[in-house]
Amino acid sequence: MYRFIIFRPGRHWVRLYFYPLPHPSYNLSSATFSVSTDSAVLLHDFSVKDSNKLVFKEYLINVSSDAFTLRFSPMKNSFAFINAIELVSVPDNLISDSASSISPVGDFNGLSKYALEVSYRLNVGGPIVTPKNDTLWRTWQPDSLLMEFPQGAKSVSVSPDTIKYPDGGATPLIAPNWVYATADQMADSGVPDSNFNLTWEMNVDPSFSYLIRMHFCDIVSKALNELYFNVYVNGMIGVSSLDLSTINSDLAVPYYKDFVINASAISNGTIVVQVGPTLNAQSSSPNAILNGLEIMKLSNIAGSLDGLFSSAGNPSSGRNKMKIAAAIGLAMGIIALALLVMSIIRLQRRPKGWRKQNTFASWLPLNASYCSFLSSKTKSSNFSSIVSPGLGLGRCFNFNEIREATKNFDEKAVIGVGGFGKVYLGVLADGTKLAIKRGNPSSSQGINEFQTEIQMLSKLRHRHLVSLIGYCDEQSEMILVYEYMANGPLRDHIYGSNLPPLSWRQRLEICIGAARGLHYLHTGAAQGIIHRDVKTTNILLDETFVAKVSDFGLSKAGPSLEQTHVSTAVKGSFGYLDPEYFRRQQLTEKSDVYSFGVVLFEVICARPALDPALPREQVNLAEWAMQQHRKGSLEKIIDPSIASTISLDSLRKYVEAAEKCLSEYGVDRPSMGDVLWNLEYALQLQEASSIPDHPEKKNPEPTSLEGPSDEGVMLIDMTEDSGVVVASPMFVENFQAR
Repeated sequence: MYRFIIFRPGRHWVRLYFYPLPHPSYNLSSATFSVSTDSAVLLHDFSVKDSNKLVFKEYLINVSSDAFTLRFSPMKNSFAFINAIELVSVPDNLISDSASSISPVGDFNGLSKYALEVSYRLNVGGPIVTPKNDTLWRTWQPDSLLMEFPQGAKSVSVSPDTIKYPDGGATPLIAPNWVYATADQMADSGVPDSNFNLTWEMNVDPSFSYLIRMHFCDIVSKALNELYFNVYVNGMIGVSSLDLSTINSDLAVPYYKDFVINASAISNGTIVVQVGPTLNAQSSSPNAILNGLEIMKLSNIAGSLDGLFSSAGNPSSGRNKMKIAAAIGLAMGIIALALLVMSIIRLQRRPKGWRKQNTFASWLPLNASYCSFLSSKTKSSNFSSIVSPGLGLGRCFNFNEIREATKNFDEKAVIGVGGFGKVYLGVLADGTKLAIKRGNPSSSQGINEFQTEIQMLSKLRHRHLVSLIGYCDEQSEMILVYEYMANGPLRDHIYGSNLPPLSWRQRLEICIGAARGLHYLHTGAAQGIIHRDVKTTNILLDETFVAKVSDFGLSKAGPSLEQTHVSTAVKGSFGYLDPEYFRRQQLTEKSDVYSFGVVLFEVICARPALDPALPREQVNLAEWAMQQHRKGSLEKIIDPSIASTISLDSLRKYVEAAEKCLSEYGVDRPSMGDVLWNLEYALQLQEASSIPDHPEKKNPEPTSLEGPSDEGVMLIDMTEDSGVVVASPMFVENFQAR
């Protein structure tokens, strides 16, 4: 249970993140549990079946007291977990108390009494809007996958600065100007007698009612009173002959409209939203637009957003049953209190020394990275000074386990070598594969890198960072145990091996994953962390080619709020070193950005960052690629195995991101969040093309960078990951059912 102090009662966003990270004692993807507040059930009988998928849930709860309680209740013989929680206060007028009812037609009042769950939040006609660009840290997804017949729509965008919020209407808190600055309009707008509607279809739970919020902003008209259109929900008219310019007396002014649709009006488990032109004399140029769309589930009579169970855990179908449930809940509470007293008595009667057993208090929240086993009495004079019981290093392996897993540190099991020592592939008795890093005690560099890696990894937990599973500190050893990355380093898949070449889509997804990991490093901790050794050998791939950043031995805490940089000796890998950092010995997050720019060119050109065997002007990849790009002939050095499969627009956006990363001065380079957004946009452009997604086997024609400009494409400055957005490192809490 979590209890939060509320300074301003009212509506709050409650955001929950679930991702079943590897755990030494539990299979988190098998957890089944419920989540509730004092007044509402958010999740019932919930589990995360896909271990490779992040599950994000977002709710809007009206908190009426000075405290907010969030309970996690495991099902019988199960447990519960949570990776991150966000609680964000929102303005009282974000959701008004009334809306237009679609079925039955009329007014729907009393919305403040309901808990809401966000089902969809769409930036119609535009790319993803991440929390950094939203006034309330919301994420707005593109609408393209939910649009029926997208060929009938045309995206349009204007500069966000042109959006004019009205007095007393929509505000930036309702939706950011990024949303109102993009829209979908009819592809054949202006065609007389057009009888076509733009249509979006969303799957929903048909046993609940829903709040539907539509966002409009006339960014397509040249003058007032040109645009008239109808709005439909599940085939029923919501607004007839909507004229935005009459409502707002101007163009480019945001407007939103709320509707409620009853569960009885939802057929086939779908909500269908449509906009289409009004067929009358007023519409000289038939057209219709939509800028944004939000769909939120309303809690049912039991106060639940997931089934018919109340927050007391009992089924409900009416007022009488609610009273019965309350009585049963009170009785269960008394029983629970009695059991708690009995447990305390049992604890007092435990024999001395019981804490030394390899057990833990299962009813207490347990951090996933916290070691629940006592380490051996034999400590290394080097390593034990680094390791402390609460540091969060995961499972404590004994040395015999490590030795058996690596077949007595067989040289054939070595999968990596560095200044710290060697990395071995280890296989436990149950078949689990691990990467085992054994430090070299005689190397001062190894000890320093080990200490740095321990300090960093004890703070970090993210899907795109290699996870620390545990450690061993027996017999003067310095051993860290990580999750095994089956497909090894990225470099092996782009050159220097006999592995099949990665497709362009795979390369983009890998770069996006690595960018997410680095972005989390830079922003996830209060002070930020600078990796300092970003390169293709430190980007590892798991069995499904998910990229994870590794090797934090050279990492450094970022500058504080009062500082602009960290003064430190130059460390890193030649070919990837930020020239500004090399000259001035002043380290910033932009040094990682430069290194990542080299990685981006390495990925698309399939050659090393430094190759002394080449002519002098080609030795340094970053310099050579930039030179070729300025000449307009970068296509000459693109990996020929993928050249014919790259969309022209995708290539242009990708190269633009790489070029900005390699700017001479850090102040001119983008943040990793900006780089991430550009790469995600490059992937969207690739997916929107009809080019087959596989490497060409026969001499492909080189892809030219010449082509139409980016006219009509709005570029949005994004600086947050579209995945997990938290202000502190991810963690896992574990609750054992009693």
